Amino acid sequence: MLCMKQYFTLLPFLLFGLAALQAQNTATVNGTLRDAQNGETLIGATVEALGLRQGNVSNEYGFFSFTLPEGTDSVTLRFSYIGYQTQFRKVKPVGIIKLNVSLRPEDAVIEEVVIKANALEEKMKSTEMSVSTISTREAKLLPALFGEVDVIKILQLKPGITAGSEGTTGIFVRGGSGDQNLIVLDEAIVYNANHLFGFFSTFNSDAVKDLKVYKGGFPAQYGGRLSSVIDVRMKEGNNQKFSGAGGLGLISSRLTLEGPIQKDKSSFIVSGRRTYADLITRAINKANADDPEYDPIPDYYFYDLNTKVNFTLSEKDRLYLSGYFGRDVFKFKDASFDFLFDWGNTTGTVRWNHVYGPKLFSNATFTFSDYRYRIRNLLQGFSFRLGSNVKDANTKLDFYYQPSNDHTVRFGLNVTYHDFIVARLKAGSDDGQVKFESGQNFDGIEYGLYANDEWAVNDRLKLSYGVRLSAWQNNPAFYARLEPRAAANFAVSKTGR
Repeated sequence: MLCMKQYFTLLPFLLFGLAALQAQNTATVNGTLRDAQNGETLIGATVEALGLRQGNVSNEYGFFSFTLPEGTDSVTLRFSYIGYQTQFRKVKPVGIIKLNVSLRPEDAVIEEVVIKANALEEKMKSTEMSVSTISTREAKLLPALFGEVDVIKILQLKPGITAGSEGTTGIFVRGGSGDQNLIVLDEAIVYNANHLFGFFSTFNSDAVKDLKVYKGGFPAQYGGRLSSVIDVRMKEGNNQKFSGAGGLGLISSRLTLEGPIQKDKSSFIVSGRRTYADLITRAINKANADDPEYDPIPDYYFYDLNTKVNFTLSEKDRLYLSGYFGRDVFKFKDASFDFLFDWGNTTGTVRWNHVYGPKLFSNATFTFSDYRYRIRNLLQGFSFRLGSNVKDANTKLDFYYQPSNDHTVRFGLNVTYHDFIVARLKAGSDDGQVKFESGQNFDGIEYGLYANDEWAVNDRLKLSYGVRLSAWQNNPAFYARLEPRAAANFAVSKTGR
């Protein structure tokens, strides 16, 4: 059996060798696809060389790369994305061709049957299984509870996903439990992603750009959960002009501001949301304060804040900083009783994108996550405080490499430090004569090393195969396991039907 050191030594060489061959006498087209109105990168946009059956789609950072046979005749490239006007560019396939293209949203209404046909055709060609993507534009077309659009509730309409109690944001994928779902916001883990005891998710639709859920066949870059992966991406902010949006609902109100810091170079977005039921209950309690038989109504409210800034440092470098802060607060107070229960998430992400060349792209990320809850009860002469929290600090490096149109290789590594504080209790009398505290602290380090190759063997057969090496260290214990992955897509006919 190979030792741990040998695993780490052989794994990169093994998966690099799967796509080492690179075609000669080819031209490489690469660049970034964006929205022309606000500068947002477009995820999953299509680039195609007409007549050559060559092309690709943009990755989760808007970057694309593919090769063409070199020649003296010009080639027409088509750039398309659902809901956007298609663009055509003529290029001469020689050397490295850098194209940063901005697509303009379609003004006319696109026929619904066309959208469904394109989506079905793309799914038939993809090796990704049990994957659904939801954009904010699509989410806002569906009915909303109390006027609040919730992307997590929309997931409950997808096959294989069921809700918990009626109206809540619980996600149960194919028989798994709710805690078996990995939920990430701008690559930072979010624990207990809901408000109002499960009736609303923590994701403000005004700040969300894209959501992708994997119900099975997780890509090798993900690890740590059994049921599903829910990958949420925040908007980057409008780098063309200042704008704002907001809304008043029965439960909460929200406000979003975005705009350029330096036009075409940097931008920001700030989005906040808060309920105001507590303001109404406080007014009712105050109006009935003189009634000795009146039972005061407890206060409850939640709020969250999403922020993000990004900077184009150079043609090859871009820096992103994003954060989320949200809390639920439930409290009750009278002459002899003062109770407080609050919980919520804090996340932060620093991400650096770098383009090494026309075929190699990297993303270096540092994330911080902190989920905590606190219960405080102050009685006459005695008080106690109980709380727990989970803190994660994660560093990871991901690479996207396209040696040819037949191979798309992803590889990388990550290290996560976990700090758990369980049932931290502090209690005592007001005079200090009775005092005690308890609780436990645990920590550990999680490692991940992965590589994956998507290989288009021919027009009908596509393969996706890779491996992830996951390890856990909690001194003195150390555990490691290999997680192989494989998927295949075979079209019985050339049309895939």
